[in-house]
Amino acid sequence: MTYTEVLQAAKGQMGFCHACPVCNGRACGGTIPGPGAKGSGTVAIRNFDAWRNVRLNMDTIHENFEPDTSLELFGRKFKYPFFAGPVGAMTLHYGDKYNDLQYNEILVAACAAAGIAAFTGDGTNPKVMEGATAAIAASGGAGIPTVKPWDNATVAEKMTMVRQSGCFAMAMDIDAAGLPFLQHLDPPAGSKTVEQLQEIAQAAGVPFILKGIMTVRGAEKAIEAGAAGIVVSNHGGRVLDDCPATEEVLADIVAAVDGRAKILVDGGIRSGNDVFKALALGADGVLVARPFVTAVYGGGADGVAAYVEKLGAELADTMRLCGAASLADISRDMVRVV
Repeated sequence: MTYTEVLQAAKGQMGFCHACPVCNGRACGGTIPGPGAKGSGTVAIRNFDAWRNVRLNMDTIHENFEPDTSLELFGRKFKYPFFAGPVGAMTLHYGDKYNDLQYNEILVAACAAAGIAAFTGDGTNPKVMEGATAAIAASGGAGIPTVKPWDNATVAEKMTMVRQSGCFAMAMDIDAAGLPFLQHLDPPAGSKTVEQLQEIAQAAGVPFILKGIMTVRGAEKAIEAGAAGIVVSNHGGRVLDDCPATEEVLADIVAAVDGRAKILVDGGIRSGNDVFKALALGADGVLVARPFVTAVYGGGADGVAAYVEKLGAELADTMRLCGAASLADISRDMVRVV
């Protein structure tokens, strides 16, 4: 199954989402519920456009090689340096074809089979985390359960399932505190202090990743809280209108962190070229979210495999044409920011 076939099959299957040939945020605008961004809807668009403003510096004067695209993260080796990002509330945003449990079950297993890992979503229904962690356990721990910033009692309950899953890392999307559809719910969700996050990090028993970091100050607080990794993310533009694109803040955060934590980035990354650009700007890896939804809705496990292969082939091709035999060889001088 090709990714073009996946897109064709996804048409009309995804509720508010149009399964666009390029997922750039323009067609869905501010549709929430749905896959759009908050308010004006422009943050998702700028996330995408910012990567277009990073150019690749071609250099083919080097030995011929087969690129090594593999990444080691927290003691686990992956075929590629990209991961499926967490997506939740599937029926609310994408229609009735899959609920959260069905989506995570397909995604986690398919990503593991393709040599990468999936971050799983969370929800107000406790069965969502139960299903996600069960899927991760069935895939040998090849997944990262992502807990929303609920009240600490609810987080503690979910952490028990996280530990039982055998996952190699866990995450919290701290930026979900701003999701409009999580306001005033039971259990409540909201911001966390450094001290509260320290408790969660210590209880995790595995490396703790904080997703939703957009400033140097936020990165410093994440490290103080005990995060082994951060995700530079504005939640796809879904929590704060008018904030910067992730590409715009990545280099400053990388410089400030200076190797004290692993740095992942998401937001508008749609090709293997974009993956290469993010690594050249200092990220250790990337997350891709919305296109993996299209992959599942358009082809199930086969759709995920097709999309992973597409991204991987594009990344390898870019590495050949820029002279990077391995991920460690990807350097800042291989890109130009305009």
